[in-house]
Amino acid sequence: MPRRARLTLAGIPHLVVQRGHNRQATFFADDDYLTYLHYLRQGAHRYGCAVHAYALMTNHVHLLLTPTLTDSLAQLMRYLGSRYVYHMNTVYQRSGPLWEGRFKSCMVDDACLLDCYRYIELNPVRAGTVARPGDYQWSSHACHAQGAANDLTLDHAAYQMLGQTAPQRQAAYLALIRQDLNERTLAEIRSALERGLVLGTEEFKDAVEAATARPVRAGKPGRRKLADISSSRNERSRL
Repeated sequence: MPRRARLTLAGIPHLVVQRGHNRQATFFADDDYLTYLHYLRQGAHRYGCAVHAYALMTNHVHLLLTPTLTDSLAQLMRYLGSRYVYHMNTVYQRSGPLWEGRFKSCMVDDACLLDCYRYIELNPVRAGTVARPGDYQWSSHACHAQGAANDLTLDHAAYQMLGQTAPQRQAAYLALIRQDLNERTLAEIRSALERGLVLGTEEFKDAVEAATARPVRAGKPGRRKLADISSSRNERSRL
């Protein structure tokens, strides 16, 4: 059975997760994390992706980014895969797959952006790696909550709206991230990621369906006919 084509639109934020093959470790030393971030920075610049948030865990990575072109995301992840795998194979004298077959991704409505920031940067806490997100070195939390210098991330408008100045935004975000995501929100994010669907309001999902002529909702086959999708193509402007 052919695999489902990935849902991707230029200019729309995407939440991405890539796991190690068989959930095996993909980072072993500080230099591995630094190397991955180096190639992420390089690849994002080369292929036109704005990186908003990230967390590099022992056996998987979480990214939140916006591609400028339809194929920017795929090109970035392909570039990351080849460069970082070469690093791992060379340093650790290994061979074979490092990552599982495909990275997973979902498009994200602006209304859900800050939930995705929190989902990513609280991942080390949910995993039991640290007690507080600020204690984890390999995420973008220090940039968003503490004002640490970071030449990789580019703040999304949803984050910038937290305050008029950088200290105001950091204080507001720190207060926000102290409130962990509820189970319903976590389940919605995980389901959208695993199924490659869309995370957002019903209006946003309608707009994506209109732009792609593909259903983006899970568990309701035939919910909207393609004729209905075609008739709502004027929603493209909202994207």
